[in-house]
Amino acid sequence: MLIIHITFFCVSHHRTTTHKHCRNIMAVLTVALKTLLSLLTCVMAVALVYGFVTDHFVSCFDLKAWWMQVEAISFCINISLITAWFFYKESRWILRVVFIIIIFWGASCTICGYILLQLFKLSPEESSKDPIYFVLVRRQKRDAVGCTGRLSVVSTRIIFVSLVCLMLGILVFAFVIDGSPFRAEVLSPCMKVILIDLSIQVVVFSLWIAYKESSWINALLWIIFIICFGSIALYAYIARELFYLSPEQPVFLVLFNKKPITTTESPPKTIGASPFYFTKSQPDLVYFSTLS
Repeated sequence: MLIIHITFFCVSHHRTTTHKHCRNIMAVLTVALKTLLSLLTCVMAVALVYGFVTDHFVSCFDLKAWWMQVEAISFCINISLITAWFFYKESRWILRVVFIIIIFWGASCTICGYILLQLFKLSPEESSKDPIYFVLVRRQKRDAVGCTGRLSVVSTRIIFVSLVCLMLGILVFAFVIDGSPFRAEVLSPCMKVILIDLSIQVVVFSLWIAYKESSWINALLWIIFIICFGSIALYAYIARELFYLSPEQPVFLVLFNKKPITTTESPPKTIGASPFYFTKSQPDLVYFSTLS
């Protein structure tokens, strides 16, 4: 939670102040994120080793363990979201195929490792301006605006609203069939690994929410909802953010924060992508010049 608080404070401070130490604050955020993601990668690696040594993940295939199946479905949907972001960032199909294979077996170890790699690729200038933005944004030698993807905003809204309903239905079904999940027999070795993985995903998505939200109260409430209700709250949050986009806008804009930069510094630049910020009341984008 401390790192999440630092993330929200640094991003909010960067948007609204002309303080001369702003660059140093964002650099501290970058170091904090690297440290946290390195730790999470190691934790997930240990969990995977534990699961393999304990029962070789045989318990993952127990079809009668309803609550484990619920968490497994949530896990698959969550990594699909991360994979969609990876597809947006990486255009080479060989990398996409390799990532799909690795993330299925490596889970959050792969997710945190990839984000960590992106942080280490940042230049000192990018790290001191908006490291989370530069991690999220596509870095191709063409305007990011042209990469709208195949799904429209309306279609994506329908998908996430459907996911909320699906997870609600699955939870109710599992509760009726298998009773409460708060029992010792539910915690098989595979279930323990999945819960650790989902907990790490909660941290990652919480950092993203802290980056996106302009109000610390909203950010805290949504993070608490995700901790308590898991994937249902996460999909509801993404659906909510999609409704702030107009149907004409590309879906990938949901990745970025909503507040415009008000510093006196020049806007952040990246090769082949136009940095942009937008507000809920003003969905039109403000584009800045890019490096050639």
